[in-house]
Amino acid sequence: MRLQIGTVVCAVAGKEKNQFYLVTGLEGKFVFLADGKHRPLEKPKRKNIRHIRPTSELWETDGLSNKELRRKLREYAAKGGI
Repeated sequence: MRLQIGTVVCAVAGKEKNQFYLVTGLEGKFVFLADGKHRPLEKPKRKNIRHIRPTSELWETDGLSNKELRRKLREYAAKGGI
């Protein structure tokens, strides 16, 4: 699957392993990830593309708040994620 802004991904390496994030930006071999809590939309985490696993979920990011993002990611993880 091709990564794009709005893709939900799962971290497979690092201290945030097995957590879900939303892709907010792309830069070469890096992506910028937000979860709405530890990494808000205003200050996303830069992560190597090799350390994430994309899901089939693609969400609209326009008008998305940190609170909504947290809720959506929590619900997605509760459903079993990937």
